[in-house]
This record gives sequence, structure tokens and C-alpha cells, in this order.
Amino acid sequence: MKDPAANDPMGALASHLHQQREAILASWRKAVDRDPTLTTGTSITRNQFNDHIPAVLDAFERRLRAENPAEKARAIEAERESASEHGLHRWQQGYNLPEAMYEWGHLHLALLHEIDQYAAAHPALPDSAMPAARRALARLCSDGVCASATRYVHLQQTEAASRLSDLESALEQVQTLERERAEAWREASHDLRGTTHVIAIASDVLNRHGISDSKFTQYSEILRVEVASLTQLVTDLMDQARLEAGHEQRKVTAFDAAAHLSEFCDSMRPAATERGLFLKASGPASLPVQGDAVKVRRIVQNLVLNALKVTERGGVQVTWEEGTGDRQMQWILCVQDTGPGFRARSAAPLVRALQQATTEANAVEERAQEEHEDSERVEPAPTQASQTVSSSQPPPSGEGIGLSIVKRLCELLDASIELETADGEGTTFRVTFPRSYQT
Repeated sequence: MKDPAANDPMGALASHLHQQREAILASWRKAVDRDPTLTTGTSITRNQFNDHIPAVLDAFERRLRAENPAEKARAIEAERESASEHGLHRWQQGYNLPEAMYEWGHLHLALLHEIDQYAAAHPALPDSAMPAARRALARLCSDGVCASATRYVHLQQTEAASRLSDLESALEQVQTLERERAEAWREASHDLRGTTHVIAIASDVLNRHGISDSKFTQYSEILRVEVASLTQLVTDLMDQARLEAGHEQRKVTAFDAAAHLSEFCDSMRPAATERGLFLKASGPASLPVQGDAVKVRRIVQNLVLNALKVTERGGVQVTWEEGTGDRQMQWILCVQDTGPGFRARSAAPLVRALQQATTEANAVEERAQEEHEDSERVEPAPTQASQTVSSSQPPPSGEGIGLSIVKRLCELLDASIELETADGEGTTFRVTFPRSYQT
């Protein structure tokens, strides 16, 4: 009985290769796994390993079935396109060029073995069929190697150009950071000068003879508040200097974030009550994490102190929770206030908030000067307007430094910080921490 494959040997071979597709791919992967010089492929999944090769094999089968030169040319072009995409994928997976080429060699051998097995099982095939199939296979793998190598060279050139661009960009960023740092220190010195000016005014009034008891009490309170503000500002400047100098290191230990934050809120609640504000804390009763407990406390302390400063009515809520979904390996801290919010509406609101907080603090000295000109009408130390009042009032001195410290501490702890804010609607800072760190 005549072998059916003899009527259309190339089409029959194409059908056989399609039926054996999974076995061919498995044999290819096995050969790669056995090759001691190829290690990158062992770390990726089967689908990632196969990548565009099934599409390459589809095009190869179409080439074998092609009945005219136009069909064959289209199939060859499809082979090259898929091979080029395979080269891109291997680049993205971290392969070097020799690894990608050796993999093509193993694929060639796996396909050649299957073709030889087919030829042995069909002795009635025309003499010209198998040589033609082997030439087509050699062309397939040759084109695949060339397409992959070409894509690699293009990607290397692109990466080299990108590195040059990155270096130029990094230099520009360093120059910009230097300018911003100089401006930040100028603004900090302005804050210090404004605060000390208010202290001088209050001290001068307290030294006057014949001052009434009510005025004495009023200016004593002004002096107390401004001295505390000055102390905090100097402390913040020292913290910022240490962070910028790289003297701060994270010290990772296991601790219960819930207990840690609850204790902090309990210690801060009297300060909130003194200002007529609430300080609420909520979250799971226990949240075991790894991290630097001291620096986490410094982050929440800066955020809560800033929130209390800018909030006139209502209060501040501190919450914590475990991450969910794609944040399962993280935990989240939120500090939400009912203050006036920021006027920032840019794509990077945190940066704008930091800049605005320090820039608007420059108004402290002007307000102090007005108090000096008419000391009899001096009001108690100014505070940020509440959410029911226009947020055009400047924030307390040094607020920008506190937020800058938070941002740098977050960078040190591999944490991200997000800001949600709007005029008159309060502000929420959301900090996402890792649940653990690799040592």
C-alpha cells in the first residue's frame, strides 16, 4: 500500500511536526537544561522559555506547505519577524548573545532529530523530500540566528545611547539638586531668622515696665511657643544634615507596627487635646513586620506634628493596615488631617507640597515685623487656617523641612509616599513599607 505521505511529502511533514510540537519543545528545553554553559533559561517558566518559538514553527510549517513562491516568501518573512521578537525577549530576560545562539543550535538539533525520525518511519518518501526539508530547516535556524543577533546589536546600540543620555540626565539632576539644596538651606535660615525675630519681640515686651498681667501671660505664651518651634526647627535641620550626609543607616529588626503606632498616638494625644483637636488611631491590633522601628516613628512623628500644626478644627487620624493584592508583602501607614490642604495640583504633588511648604514659610518674618510695629495689637502666634478658611495662609515655620525628612527616611527604608490633597479638604499622606527586608 502506498504511503499517503508520498503524495504531498512536505505537507505531511508539516502536519507531523505540528502534531509533535509539544514533544519537540520539551526535547529542546531538556537539551538546554543539560547544557552546562546555559544557565539563564533555568530561572524562567516554560511559557517564557518557549516565547515566540511556537510562532516560528507555525511559519516554518507554512513554508513547508507553500505551493508557490509568494506563499513561501511570506512564510519566511513571518519566521524572521518571530525570531526577531524572540531575540528581544531573550534580551529582556537577561540572556547574553552566545546563550541565545546556543539555544537556536539546540532547537535546530531537536527539529532535525524529529525530521530524521519521520523519514525513517516513511521509507517511501521521494528522494528529494528530506534533503529539501533539511535545507528549509537550516534556512530557518540560520535566519533565526541572524534575526536574533541583529536585534541584539540594535538593542546594545540603543542601550549604549540610553546610558549616555542617562549620564547626561544624571549630571543635570545633580546640578538641579545642588541648586534646590542651596535654596532649601536659604529658606531654612529665613525661617530661623523669622522665629528668632518673634522671640526678640516677645522678650522685649516682657521686659517693659508696667505691662499688664494679661499681656504678660499672652507674650509668655508666644515666647514659649516660638522657643519650642525654634528647638524643633534646629532639630529638623540637624536630622536633615545627617540624612544628606549619609550618616543615617537603617537598622532592621522585628517589631509590632500596631503596638508601636498605638503607643506613639497615645503619647501625642495630649498635644492634640491642648489644641482642641482629636488624634485617632485605628488598625489591626497586631501587625508584625520587619523594619527600623525608630525611623518609622520619626516618619509618623513628622507627619503627625505637621498635621497638627496645619489643622485648626477637627483633628488627625493615624491608620495602619496590611497590604492586599499586589501589596501583600507590604504594610501601609496613613496620616489624615482635616486641615486646609495644599494648593498643589501637579503630576508630582508631594514635590510641589514640599516646595510650597518651605516657600510660604518665608512669610513668618513679615508677620513678625508687623507685630513689632504695633506691639499693642499683637495676636498670639499665627497658625495654619482650618479647612473652613481659605488655605492662602502660610504654614508654620519649618514644615517643609519636616516633609523633606520624611521623604528621605522613606527612601532609606525603601518605602514609597503618596499624597492626596485639595484646597479645604484636608491632606492624607500614605506611606507603604516593605513587610521584610533581605539581609
